[in-house]
Amino acid sequence: MIDLDPTPPEQQIWGSWSYVFYWANDAISPGNLRLGSSLYTLGLSWKLAIVIIVLGHFLMAIGLTLNGVVGTKYKIPFTIQSRASFGFFFSFVIVTIRMIVAAFWYGINTSTGAQCVYTILIAIWPSFKNVPNHFPVSANITTQTMTAYLLYFLFCLPFHWIHPRNLRWFFAIKSLVCIPAIFGMLIWACVRTGGGLDNPVFHRGNTLEGSALGWAFMKGLSAMLGNYGTMAVNINDFTRYAKKARMTYIQLLIIPLSFMLMAFMGLVIVGSAEKIYGELQWDVLSIMNNWTTSSGGRAGAVFVAGAMVIAQMGSNLGANCISAANDLNAMFPKFLNLRRAQYLIAFLGAWALTPWNILASADALLNFMDGYIVWLAPITGVLLADFWIVRRRVYNVGDLYTPNGSYRYNRIGTNWRAVVAWCVGWVPLLPGLVSAVNSKVVMGSGMNHFYNLGYVYGIGYSFLIYTISSMMFLPRSTFSHATVVGHDV
Repeated sequence: MIDLDPTPPEQQIWGSWSYVFYWANDAISPGNLRLGSSLYTLGLSWKLAIVIIVLGHFLMAIGLTLNGVVGTKYKIPFTIQSRASFGFFFSFVIVTIRMIVAAFWYGINTSTGAQCVYTILIAIWPSFKNVPNHFPVSANITTQTMTAYLLYFLFCLPFHWIHPRNLRWFFAIKSLVCIPAIFGMLIWACVRTGGGLDNPVFHRGNTLEGSALGWAFMKGLSAMLGNYGTMAVNINDFTRYAKKARMTYIQLLIIPLSFMLMAFMGLVIVGSAEKIYGELQWDVLSIMNNWTTSSGGRAGAVFVAGAMVIAQMGSNLGANCISAANDLNAMFPKFLNLRRAQYLIAFLGAWALTPWNILASADALLNFMDGYIVWLAPITGVLLADFWIVRRRVYNVGDLYTPNGSYRYNRIGTNWRAVVAWCVGWVPLLPGLVSAVNSKVVMGSGMNHFYNLGYVYGIGYSFLIYTISSMMFLPRSTFSHATVVGHDV
């Protein structure tokens, strides 16, 4: 249980800059360069897309920072925090849900990292494109892609040995390496198009109007809120290392700012590439594949793709692997410490789930995992209501580590108030999720609009229902009259 114990004072080493670099680390990735593009395809102008990105990430940062106070005050991870709200034993259900989605996205992001390695390989050795494929079509992967995938995975493995509290140095180095690469690509776009802003993307306005525009705006806003909705659940896995609580408040600024800058640069690069090559390519990695016709272009592709390898690895570590490892550590504390759990998640996500098969043929599964946020949003709502409203920021940390302590609630170790609030936050959204997964199931526009607002509904209603039910049926036996913090346990 050592890795799950309250962080001792000598390990509380993250300052404000650590959180700046952490979020810059997460923002710098191929996926976040596509944020503006994803909203643009909804029929929104680039200006409105930027507004949605800033607003969505700012609102998300508020919830995330409020939840993160648990970590800064009690120095405990999400897996332990969840016991106070959901009950000692039902919390394992909540932890498992979070772990599954993290392991899944670890594998998907490993595939993205492999694409970066593939770009490097064909830039250095153009003949790599002609390597014979020895896999059958049914494998959904080629010899070239598997080679890049294996190289990327092996490159990442040593970094799983680094304890999360020490990753702040890696996040800082990643930012210093990757920012010049992104700006290099931006400069290329501006030079080739006479400034970068004179491109088709910036000339197009909203293609929707009236209520259609309003619903597209809300759909985009909900998507941005859910972009890092998983981190809103388990942010205490990182705020527990903060020197002081106020050092995490910088997240309110750095989160919307960093994601806005990445989205804007992505729009400039994508729009410029359309003007240069005559076709719209939303993926920055595919744009780099056009650079392999000259030695200078290949050198640029190696530099930028190499930076993206580091960027993707950092994002995968920070947003997926560490969080899932904490969850796994909580379930099997006698057998797994945090490092062992990280390696197990790496092999599970990258190999057992075979993400190349998922990406090649499982649109339904991808839509399902995109919709997984409907289960996570109400978890956040319950956590926030429990800490800020019901318990007024007072926990007894010792009982969080005791199966028969006050947070057991009842014989089955479940807080029924939290379970009811959690279910209210996602059950009404199930028809929309089924429709998203199975195109044969057609829902009315009202249900589709409701589903698209799933994150807002989930966090809001779970917060409300949990607060009301807890006030009506006050769990007095679980209340602590004095704050008991980690170093008092």
